[in-house]
Amino acid sequence: MTADLDPQLEQQITTWRDYVSRREAIAGRDVDELEDHLRGEIGRLEASGLAPDEAFLVAVKRMGALDDLSREFAREHSERLWKQLVIAEPDAAPRSRALPLALGLAVAAAVAIKVPALFGIDFEDGAQFYARNIAVLVLPFLATYFLIRRRSSPATIAIVAAPFVLAALVLNLYPFAADAATLALASIHAVVALWIVTGIAYTDGDVRSSRARMDFIRFTGEWFVYFVLIALGGAVLVGLTMGVFGAIGLDAADVVENWLLPCGVAGAVVIAGWLVEAKQSVIENIAPVLTKLFTPLFTLLLLAFFVAGLLQGSLVEPDDGVVMFGQRDMLITFDVVLVVVLALLLYALSARDPLTPASWFDRLQLVMVVAAILVDLLVLIAMVGRIAEYGASPNKLASLGLNLILLANLAGAAWLQLRFVLGRTRFERLERWQTGFVPVYLAWSAVVVLVFPPVFGYA
Repeated sequence: MTADLDPQLEQQITTWRDYVSRREAIAGRDVDELEDHLRGEIGRLEASGLAPDEAFLVAVKRMGALDDLSREFAREHSERLWKQLVIAEPDAAPRSRALPLALGLAVAAAVAIKVPALFGIDFEDGAQFYARNIAVLVLPFLATYFLIRRRSSPATIAIVAAPFVLAALVLNLYPFAADAATLALASIHAVVALWIVTGIAYTDGDVRSSRARMDFIRFTGEWFVYFVLIALGGAVLVGLTMGVFGAIGLDAADVVENWLLPCGVAGAVVIAGWLVEAKQSVIENIAPVLTKLFTPLFTLLLLAFFVAGLLQGSLVEPDDGVVMFGQRDMLITFDVVLVVVLALLLYALSARDPLTPASWFDRLQLVMVVAAILVDLLVLIAMVGRIAEYGASPNKLASLGLNLILLANLAGAAWLQLRFVLGRTRFERLERWQTGFVPVYLAWSAVVVLVFPPVFGYA
């Protein structure tokens, strides 16, 4: 097989040529000469026994020793365009074993979610127990899937396992008061923290790599899409189960509530992770479309929010001191919207070709981020007003901390996005800025889980 006959190889060479041709300092005849040199090197490597795609990668890397341009191309593309060759390490578990492994761990997760029932903690009476321990009961199996698939080292396994053990101890040994606000906060932030810890397993401990962090962000978006699809299918199954048993006079509500739903959710967490890796080429066609669909809608929503806040005239009503714009439920709604906006931005970045010039969608994202910053400023003003009026509380300080982090994240993203749109910086800087905030969110979640309860008397 030669370089002129293999379609995949021709596509890779075309991508390389397009990249080289973008440099104004290189004339067309120089590109032709470089391509001839590349093809000759590929031919020699194929003759020595390498597959065409392997020969291409080696040839590009060898050319990197001759000129800076090819070196830069190899560096930027080795992890993205052909990451299936780079990531498929020799000691990785065979792909054929992935499904049995995922099914086994999904069943284990379903069993784990029912183990507390053996000690008299059922779903009806032990709702608070399951709410605080859901991440500890389910996410270890998804993390185990990645650790086995990556054949991770004992050090990586220990780094991943330690936070799960610590979270289990804190959530169950801290003397939380009944219906404590710190318990709800700790439970929610434990999910966030342990999901990021699962990302350490996903990246096989490569936590310092910006590309590895972005791959996990991409996985998170894809996992969410698949999990929602599984949940929709599960809802249909539940409806049919209730209908079929109801038709013969049997009530299946107890089986559905105590077995089908909890076991199905626990297993779906692992199965969705397997689906992302097994069907990656399919989901990457779906998620970017969803991102482009919802970005303009959320941009309009944020602008409407901001205008509505300004039209109120004052954040504090003079007659009774109630912060109307800063009402608790509205602030929570704003926080959710801001988190969704950040998720849209992150996934759009993760699915984008870093070499593509700025487009209308990048400009629309800039508008969305600026609108989000304006909304976040209004929310922060309202929060400060509530704290000044009613005093500090765990919920207010947790929300305040989150919004300050979001403001710093979005402000830096807006600045870099503007420079990228104007052609004054590379896309890679924007990507590094966003992935650099992953440890920040992990650290803040850990503070809320570990520090907030004792500071506020476990109330």
